[in-house]
Amino acid sequence: MINKPHRSVLSCLCPTEEQHLVKELVAMSTRDRIKAIRDLPMSFDDKKHIRCGANMTLARQTLELWRGTMKEVGGKFGTGVLSYFKFLKWLLMFNIFSFLVNFGFITIPQLIYHPTPDIPTGVSFKGLEILTGAGYFSHTVMYYGGYSNKTQGTGGWPEYNMQLAYFFTITAYMVLCGAALIYSMASSFRKKYVLADSGLGGAWQLLCSWDFSVTNERAVRQRKNNLRIQLKESLSEKVQVALLPLTERLKHYGVFLGTWLLSTGMALGCGASVYFLFRVESQTRSPGAATLLLPFVVSLINLVVPLFYSLFKKIEHYSNPRMQVYAIIVRNVILKMSILGILCYYWMKDVANTFSCWESIVGQALYRLVIVDFLFIMLGSFFGEFLSNVIGTKCIQSLGVPEFDVARNVLDLIYAQTLAWIGIYFSPLLPVIQIIKFFILFYLKKVSLTQNCQPPRRAGRAAQMQTIFIAILFFPSFVGALSMVAYTMWTLPPSDNCGPFRGLNTTFSAIQIWMDDLNGVDGFQWIVWIYQHVIRSEIFYFLVSLIILVFIYIFRQITQGRKLLIILLRQQIVNVSSSELSGPKCLVHQCCCV
Repeated sequence: MINKPHRSVLSCLCPTEEQHLVKELVAMSTRDRIKAIRDLPMSFDDKKHIRCGANMTLARQTLELWRGTMKEVGGKFGTGVLSYFKFLKWLLMFNIFSFLVNFGFITIPQLIYHPTPDIPTGVSFKGLEILTGAGYFSHTVMYYGGYSNKTQGTGGWPEYNMQLAYFFTITAYMVLCGAALIYSMASSFRKKYVLADSGLGGAWQLLCSWDFSVTNERAVRQRKNNLRIQLKESLSEKVQVALLPLTERLKHYGVFLGTWLLSTGMALGCGASVYFLFRVESQTRSPGAATLLLPFVVSLINLVVPLFYSLFKKIEHYSNPRMQVYAIIVRNVILKMSILGILCYYWMKDVANTFSCWESIVGQALYRLVIVDFLFIMLGSFFGEFLSNVIGTKCIQSLGVPEFDVARNVLDLIYAQTLAWIGIYFSPLLPVIQIIKFFILFYLKKVSLTQNCQPPRRAGRAAQMQTIFIAILFFPSFVGALSMVAYTMWTLPPSDNCGPFRGLNTTFSAIQIWMDDLNGVDGFQWIVWIYQHVIRSEIFYFLVSLIILVFIYIFRQITQGRKLLIILLRQQIVNVSSSELSGPKCLVHQCCCV
């Protein structure tokens, strides 16, 4: 008798079910995993495939950066604090990718054809350059001015156009960063907001707010107490809002208006002071350590002014704690972006028309901002967390142990990444500094967290906060940096004495020269046609924008439809539950009547 061919059980599993099975096996111990795979109702080949998938997942987790530290932080402080470290790690990957791309396509070719930088006589490394970024560094490949404008290819090496390499490397990196941010933001929004229901209120706090990643016994007891206090506060706030008279509500609205006007005025005033300080510094042109004055003032503003913003919550009295966090975030974003906007305006309008190699000057200014910002973050960890812990436990015990301010620390990361994105054109190796900075910052914050902070008292929706942070990173952070880089490449004339685009009207002129060269080469006319009729056509960008708007509208309608379907399904569950509860009552009533 001929046996029928055995159909693989694994082929019946969808990819999601297979991934879920592998995930469950990875969570087991080695002995339990071997026994579970042996007991699976599958053929030997299917079991071998599942075992291979589990082993690959384990190997990938073993090589994953900071996995053990992440689990430790999540177990003691919950997913809200853990979201900061995940965000830091995510930004670190951006900078590692940026460094690999810039170093591979821009710096290495420059070092191959010109291994020694053109250092003027009398200029040597003195050590202060590590803080200022000027002096010896200004003549190296650290900045825009250290790169050649010639097509390399002497001495038997193949030809390499530095202008095209510089332009396409920066452009490709910014496009890929934008695509990654849009994908991450859309994915996070779909997962965290489509199913969100703001009307659940206390039911969500009671049934769904427990963080199961917390495993530390002391942290569990503290979170139970915090949840009890949070429920009491929530109920008292609702009663207070319901009983609030009209005069008190008008008073609250007046307080909100006053605090917002004050915070906005402080942000604009700080931006104006930075601009005038920049003007004074450029007129005096102080060398050496004096160049650190401006980044010192900028970092001091970013450290001190948010502390004043945090005092507003004492008089605003938001009934919803999330609205209070959102207000702090918006105020800090306005402050930081107004300062960066003033700096970019000054660089594009004044510096670009004053200095001979202005791109390197801007790169040095961004280098100093990154370095001094890192120093102030370390000081903020000491004064903001360590001293607060000492004061709260030794001097004024009513203050208690401080909490880790996730919103403020994440905004510091967004500000630092914005500096790196703006400087990608002026200093291609600036991501190296950012990588070192984020590595040290991870361990510094981890030590400060475990030694000085307690788990948060309020269990906020960390997943939705992470979506908001990604959205802020995209706009205004990335969009603003992209606008700065695009304006520089498409509008501003490059320096005549340094850099790969010296002698050109704009950076984009290198593409026009390349198209003119390709027009005379057989087989490349189609590239010239695409450039002239597609890339340089306003109709093309109009159609692309129209298609994007149509897709946004379609996905918005799909999202609204899913939300409506979820509401209907929930109502159906309530109706079914009500009918099941009323069924036995009807039967009892009928029996009693008989």
